[in-house]
Amino acid sequence: MSETSQGGGKWGDLAPRVLSGIGMAVGGLALVWLGGPWFAALAAIAGGIMIWELAAMTDRARPSEALVLGLAAALILAVILFTRNPFLVPLLAVPSLFGIARPGRPLRLPFAIYAAMIMATSYGLVAFREGYGLLWLLWLILVVVVTDIAGYFAGRILGGPKFWPRFSPKKTWSGIVAGWLAAAAIGAVFLRYSSAGIDLLWISALLAFASQLGDIGESAIKRMSGVKDSSNLIPGHGGLMDRFDGLLGAALFMLLVAQLTDVPSVRF
Repeated sequence: MSETSQGGGKWGDLAPRVLSGIGMAVGGLALVWLGGPWFAALAAIAGGIMIWELAAMTDRARPSEALVLGLAAALILAVILFTRNPFLVPLLAVPSLFGIARPGRPLRLPFAIYAAMIMATSYGLVAFREGYGLLWLLWLILVVVVTDIAGYFAGRILGGPKFWPRFSPKKTWSGIVAGWLAAAAIGAVFLRYSSAGIDLLWISALLAFASQLGDIGESAIKRMSGVKDSSNLIPGHGGLMDRFDGLLGAALFMLLVAQLTDVPSVRF
C-alpha cells in the first residue's frame, strides 16, 4: 500500500487504517490458524473479490461483467482447493485468458498478468500452509505486515527521495529501506524457532522487497486505470487488493524459493 494518502492531514487515515486492519487481522489470522477448509474458503473468497476489483477498475464500463468474473474466479478456486484435484489447476488461468480474449477490454495485458498473480497466490498460499506448516506461513504474513507498517511510518516521518515515482509517486527510499530492516528483524526472531540458517535474514529482506514490488505493481495498474483505490470495501484501506497487494508479491516470491530450495523445519 502507498505510504501517504489524499486529504485529512498527514495522519488523517491512521485511525480507520488501524481499526479496519485489526478487524481483518483477527478474522484472517483465525482462519489461517484453523487451516483446512476454513483457510481454503478464505483464499477462494479473497481471490474472487480481488479479481472482481481488478476487472472493475480496469474496465469501468462493464461492472456486471466484473462481478461475474469475480464470482467465477471464486468458484474455480473453491473447486480446485476443495477437490484437491491437480488436473484442475490449469483452470486458474481462466480469468487471465478471458481478459486477453475479451474484445475491446482495456489494459488486457496488465489485467492478465495481475489476475494470474491473484489466482496463483490464492491457490499457492493454501498449498504452502499444507506443505510447510503454519509457522512458516505466519512468518510470510508477518514480514509483509511489518514491511508495510515500517514503510508507512518511515515514509511519513522521514520522507526523502522517491523510490519509483513513475509508478508509485508516494513511496520513498526511507520507507523501502525501513521495510527491509523490519523484515530482517522478523527473520532474526524466527531463527529462534526454526532450523533455518543466517540466510533467513536476507531472504526476509528480499521477501520484503517482493512485497513492495507487488504494491508498486498494483499502484501502476491503478494509475493506468485512473483510480485511487481498487474499491471502497475497507475503511482506510480502499479495496482488498490495496490491502493484499504486498502479499501477492511476497507469496509468489516465497513459492518460487520453496521450489528451488528446502524449507527448514520448525522446532520448539
